[in-house]
Amino acid sequence: MTKQITTFEGFVRQVLKIIFWVLVLTPLVGVPIYYLLDSVFHFGIDVFALVTTQPLKLLSLQLQLIGTEPFHSLFIWTTFPGFTFAAIFVTFFAMFWERKLLAKIQLRVGPQYAGRFEGILQMIADLFKLLFKELITPNNVDKPVFWSIPFASMAIAGALLALVPLGPTTFLADPSIGVILVFAILGFTPIVTLLAGWASNNKYSFLGGLRALHQMVSYEIPLVLSLVGVVIISGTLDIMKVVAAQTGIWYIVYQPLGAILFFVTSLAELERMPFDLPEADSELVAGWLTEYSGMGFGAIFIGLYVKMYALAGLFTTFFLGGWLGPAFFPPEIWFLVKTFFVMTAMILPRGIVPRVRIDTMLRAGWSRLLLIAFANIFLSMLLVGLGIVHVGVG
Repeated sequence: MTKQITTFEGFVRQVLKIIFWVLVLTPLVGVPIYYLLDSVFHFGIDVFALVTTQPLKLLSLQLQLIGTEPFHSLFIWTTFPGFTFAAIFVTFFAMFWERKLLAKIQLRVGPQYAGRFEGILQMIADLFKLLFKELITPNNVDKPVFWSIPFASMAIAGALLALVPLGPTTFLADPSIGVILVFAILGFTPIVTLLAGWASNNKYSFLGGLRALHQMVSYEIPLVLSLVGVVIISGTLDIMKVVAAQTGIWYIVYQPLGAILFFVTSLAELERMPFDLPEADSELVAGWLTEYSGMGFGAIFIGLYVKMYALAGLFTTFFLGGWLGPAFFPPEIWFLVKTFFVMTAMILPRGIVPRVRIDTMLRAGWSRLLLIAFANIFLSMLLVGLGIVHVGVG
């Protein structure tokens, strides 16, 4: 019978045992495999000698390899500023910062034993628990569609992440029509949500998918129109050039209505309070996520938070000057600090605002939000027409 782990110390010991055996077995298995491959491909590097006598030289060779193509491009897309960096950033944000902040707002007492150190160990314990949970496939689900949803969720988030520049030279892609591509990518989200609800063969999941579809109808048009003012003032669809045009003054000064509209509709896109109707745990268990468990749920969870990071980064890019800031910090630091505060603003409604009814949201999307969007476009054209703002100049 497997020994049950009942304390956090026992959990840590078990993790350390796993790490120990990984460190022991990796060279025992990896070195013979390397020399076997070397006999075929002739790499010309004695890895065993480097590991035992010159570990710093081995590290130097690895860094040189990262700087060459195609490894450089692979490093950018997967590590920094790519998906790995974003996933680590949002894991800390979601599992520690969001929990702590909401607990402080609602005067809740967090974990005292397992958490310690302000609860940061609880984040590590929950992460490992999620990694090793059993993947359960319910009966009568459409398996190919059901298990493709976690990957689709991460793919959408990754594609959106590619359009978010961290600095003038730190970015994944710089398409000339980046603003349009933002909405093209976001348009896939409701389809994925509806397919997840349908493939789960669960009434709660399907209702959650239908709610996501109805929610999209109400906020999608205001979301698109929220950036029209930015395009009018900047005179470009290139996201990098939008940031460059804010050198003098950030667009949130010229576009307060557009900023509010983009922020509110982003909350609806992310299904966050007060617009978490597709999940609505008090009504639909977990909505379209009901049947997912283990890392199937974990992959969707990471995808949703990476998309939150991407949308907060786009808000920073379009309205807060992106990476622009005083020279005593690198541009990437300014971008991350601004994005962090935008993400913090996105989680605050979860602790203080109740969920709206779906008819209230539909009515607001087709009336108030749409009117604000048209008013913002009219004011943007007025600013440019009167010469108060020169196109492409902050």
